[in-house]
Amino acid sequence: MSYLAPREFVTKMVDAGEAKIFMSTKDTLIRAYMAGAILALAAAFAVTITVNTGNPLIGALLFPVGFCMLYLLGFDLLTGVFTLVPLALLDKRPGCDMKGLARNWGLVFLGNFAGALTVALFMAIIFTMGFTQEPDAVGQKIGHIGEGRTLGYAAAGFGGMLTLFIRAVMCNWMVSTGVVAAMMSTSVTGKVVAMWMPILVFFYLGFEHSIVNMFLFPSGIILGGQFTWMDYFLFNEIPTIIGNIVGGLTFVGATLYSTHYGTKQARNAAGPVSPLAQPAE
Repeated sequence: MSYLAPREFVTKMVDAGEAKIFMSTKDTLIRAYMAGAILALAAAFAVTITVNTGNPLIGALLFPVGFCMLYLLGFDLLTGVFTLVPLALLDKRPGCDMKGLARNWGLVFLGNFAGALTVALFMAIIFTMGFTQEPDAVGQKIGHIGEGRTLGYAAAGFGGMLTLFIRAVMCNWMVSTGVVAAMMSTSVTGKVVAMWMPILVFFYLGFEHSIVNMFLFPSGIILGGQFTWMDYFLFNEIPTIIGNIVGGLTFVGATLYSTHYGTKQARNAAGPVSPLAQPAE
């Protein structure tokens, strides 16, 4: 069958979190670098479509192609490991501890950032004909995105930062749902369809994704956006990372783990139960 019941794919989530903790430094960095680069290219693709068509829905509809590619190739995004790796600690897997979690998160951050920054530089060259002319329409759009989502939040004070945080929480609620949804199916088609829906939702609604922002904001700075690296980190990237952790772990990882993981064994140990009490899996 191509569909896995919740208790089955939640076990896969915990196993994946454990595997990522023990993954070698080389493999972690390579997979994170490629994930950041592919997602950055997808973001550039979506912004280009939006500018050229004037319809952001079309860009949002096509953006998930990058997420699907990197997932099927086995690459790692920071948003995904925020959700999966802590489950190995919750399950008390041998050798899984906070040191291993911090190591994985740190390496994936570095790899994602390096990959996204590489694509940011490449696209800046394209947008400016090798820095010999002013940015084209797409480059100008990216610069304005960076200004509005750093200085714009800062200018609004507490309300702006709260909005940023909530957008980041809801972003990884959707993105991690896409990661988990891919585990529900054993077919490529099923995985792609399941991933596409929540990724489309997050992108169209303008939620804050830490890795997408690793491309958009450095690109904006390179292309002459009126904000600084300090603005980017203080008024976007750091709060976005915190919100992404909360969203993925709270609304996806912990909830699925608490309600589905080990429920079959617990029911068996408790003896027969009424069919009315069985979860709809």
